[in-house]
Amino acid sequence: MNTQPTLQTVSASTSAETRHGGYMLRFQSLFDEGRAYAFPCDAQGHVDLDALSEKARNNYLYARAVIGLEVAMPHVEPVLPSARTMH
Repeated sequence: MNTQPTLQTVSASTSAETRHGGYMLRFQSLFDEGRAYAFPCDAQGHVDLDALSEKARNNYLYARAVIGLEVAMPHVEPVLPSARTMH
């Protein structure tokens, strides 16, 4: 039985994105260009773990653990205004 999380885009609440100024820390898949983990963060890439749901926090910790194995080094991306209103 495989207990690893599936690679997906993960996000916390819109209020967390607003509080952090509209940035996402993105862990891009090394094997599937269309898949990634993404988490709200500040401009320096700091993620507020307390603002994440339990599932998102677990996925964040997993993504950090598999850097270089399943995902690339994370990078900070600004959240586009249209993406923020889609939630």
